[in-house]
Order: sequence, then C-alpha cells, then structure tokens
Amino acid sequence: MTHPVSRTILLLDIERFSDRDDVEQAYLRRMLYDVTDRALETAGIDETLRTRADRGDSVMELIDANAPVTALLRALLTEVPVQLRALNRMASRSAQMRLRGVVAGGYVAVDDLDGWVGSDLNHACRLLDAALLRAALRERPDDFALCVSDSVYQGVVRHDHPGVPAADFHQVTVGTKNGPLTAWLHGPVPPAGEDHGERGATEDHGERGAGEAPGGSGDRPAPATTAAPETTGTPRDTEDTRNHPAPAAHRGAPVPGPVLDVNGGSVSFGGGYVAGDQHGVSGGRVTGDVVMGSKTDGDRS
Repeated sequence: MTHPVSRTILLLDIERFSDRDDVEQAYLRRMLYDVTDRALETAGIDETLRTRADRGDSVMELIDANAPVTALLRALLTEVPVQLRALNRMASRSAQMRLRGVVAGGYVAVDDLDGWVGSDLNHACRLLDAALLRAALRERPDDFALCVSDSVYQGVVRHDHPGVPAADFHQVTVGTKNGPLTAWLHGPVPPAGEDHGERGATEDHGERGAGEAPGGSGDRPAPATTAAPETTGTPRDTEDTRNHPAPAAHRGAPVPGPVLDVNGGSVSFGGGYVAGDQHGVSGGRVTGDVVMGSKTDGDRS
C-alpha cells in the first residue's frame, strides 16, 4: 500500500440511477463522464492531476493537492448546472440526469489492489449518500446539489473567493453510523420536519415518491372513520354507547369480560331450561331479577 497523501476528493452521483433500464443507464454514465471532464477542464485540472475510480452510478476523483480548489468549486457551481440544463432540455424524461456532488479533502492511500483507503474518503462517501443531500437535490430547480466537508469550508469557502460565495453555504449535521459529521450545503437547507432518513433520520430521504395515506406510515392505510347512525327518541335512548368504556370494578379496576346492563324488561337467550345456580348460561329464557356473577333469588324458567 502507498503512503497516504493529501488529495482533494470529488464525488458525483446520479439520482435515481437504479430506476432506469440498461440502455438509459449506459447513456447516463456517458453523460456523467462528459459533465465531470468538462467541469475539471474548466477548473484547469487536466488528467495528469487526477485519478478516477468508477462506481457505476457515481464517479470518484482524487485530485492533486496542488490543483486550485477555488477553481474546482467555481466550475461545479457554474459549469455543471449549465451542462445539466443543456443535456436535460434535449433528453426524454427517463434519460434526464440530476447530480449530487461532494468536495472534501484529506489523506488517501492506494492499496495493492488499486483500491482507495482512508477515513477522509469514507466520510466524503457518507456525505454523498446522506439523506439530507438527497432531499436538497429534490428541491433544486437546477438539477445539482453540492455539499462540502468542514475542512474545505474552513480552508477555502469561508474566505469568500470570487465565484464561491460563502453566504450561499449553510452548516448542516449529517448523521452516520460512526457519529455526526459537520458539512456545508450550498443553497437552501431542507425543512427540519422533512424525513432525512439519517437512521435514525427521517429516504428516506430514500427518494421515495409521495402517496402515503394520511396518518399512516406508508406501509398501512390510515384508520377509517364511521359516521354515527341517525336516531330518534329521548337523550338516554339515543345516546351512542358503542365506544363507551365498560363500568369500572372495585377501586376503578376494569371489569373483565363482557358486561350486560339490564334496565327492566326481559332477557332472552333462546330455548332450554334454567334452574339453580348457573354459570356461563347458554340457552333458555330467564325472567325476574338477573345478576351477573353471583346467586340470584327469584324465578328461573
């Protein structure tokens, strides 16, 4: 493995890439490479100053530490939106491309299998996949959302270089499995009440569509409501007791099992004969005083 060296890290990722078919994905990958190359050329960063790794729906660039970060940020904020707008004007809806971007800095090493390793690179990848950045892109009209690491903000952005207005960047905290990360989002921050899915956060911003039932979780419908039937009579006769709680037992304890409230008249259980103390009576006609749960003196027939 090589020694870790300081690099500027650029990550760009295509939104909803897995929703497309193979032909559309191949087209979007070509367009991603074109947009990336033009942005880097605009920033004056040629191929000798960068190393690329392909990640299918995203591209990762390790850029020489001597390349100007201000020029890179300026190109990302101006050139990339212009390119995306031009591409999407001529593309069908299924072939349109929207991008999330991250610029970070840190030390990265290359192992014997040409793999890139380093905690700074890991942090940059987590920023790219953050639900908050996904949510920000959904609200952007220019098809591009950019986030920079705290080190890039402190070292470059906050100094308000031409074309990189510090006032347009807003501090955010991104939750990850290794703890929160401080970053700076270009443009408006999504509302605090929106599901950012940083598990625990509100994807989701998992890029799901709308359509959840009110009051539901998306996996089940909201509970239905039933209108009370129209009735006539005295207030006691018309009182809807369907949702009333059962009477309380001793010291307010709930009464177990069903409750029978008899106010005059007779109770008919249908056929049979009842005599003596009965528990769990079924069948027959019961007249006279009826007491549930204890012996009753009176006629039973």
